[in-house]
Amino acid sequence: MSISVLILTLDEEANLPRCLDSLGWTDDVVVLDSGSSDRTRELAQQAGVRVEYRAFDNYAAQRNYGLKDIEYKYPWILMVDADEVVPVELADEIRAVVDSCPDEVSMFRMRRKDFLMGKWLKHSSGYPTWFGRLIRKGQVRVERSINEEYCTDGKVGSLEHHLYHYPFNKGLHAWFEKHNRYSTMEAELKLQAPPGEHRWHDLFSRDPVQRRKMQKALVYSLPGRPLLVFIVFYFLRGGLLEGRAGFMLSMLKTIYEYMIVCKTKELKRRKTGLPF
Repeated sequence: MSISVLILTLDEEANLPRCLDSLGWTDDVVVLDSGSSDRTRELAQQAGVRVEYRAFDNYAAQRNYGLKDIEYKYPWILMVDADEVVPVELADEIRAVVDSCPDEVSMFRMRRKDFLMGKWLKHSSGYPTWFGRLIRKGQVRVERSINEEYCTDGKVGSLEHHLYHYPFNKGLHAWFEKHNRYSTMEAELKLQAPPGEHRWHDLFSRDPVQRRKMQKALVYSLPGRPLLVFIVFYFLRGGLLEGRAGFMLSMLKTIYEYMIVCKTKELKRRKTGLPF
């Protein structure tokens, strides 16, 4: 059995060719673009893949549209970001598990390796993080508008091999622009979250996704979060062993967290009519 692939894009001409080159093992790739002003759509068409369009509102809605409203050749869909690469060993594993998995399995999670300055940053990236990316069509829904959560009533499997992720390939300016948007959305979600919604016993869950979700909720509840984030990723997780790249990524994570803190304070003040 073959697998269809879905890629969300916005101005990804720097990343898309490498991503598409890693997908030569499938004959059904769909690029869902949200209004690129560069050559993204042209490059996709030149590569012979289908191009769809939807105006962007949030990440969950965009992915749900891609999963539910686009026709695919095959019942299994692999969601890949344009700045990711599917190595041969992962592609082989994906085809093997899809061919042999029972009907009650509706999703497979996988990890990815984050690269900066030409090296995999295992420590400062927070590895391992699990993503639900291989989905049986019609059986998975995406929730949370940013840093999405993948929900299913079926069983969930895990893959051994990794996606390769190149988040800085478009340059630091692109990273800052993206995380400026992300931090605004995170601040808005933080204000909307009802009190007492967290189940703290999930800190010890056997499910790595639930465990990480509760770890994040715990960190968000602590004072001085940005500084704690730097201490965790640079010292406790071992980013200092990764040289300049490890320090840079740890600092960037800290800056991102501080952006969320500042924007949350701003939104709270503006909500009550106070100046900022």
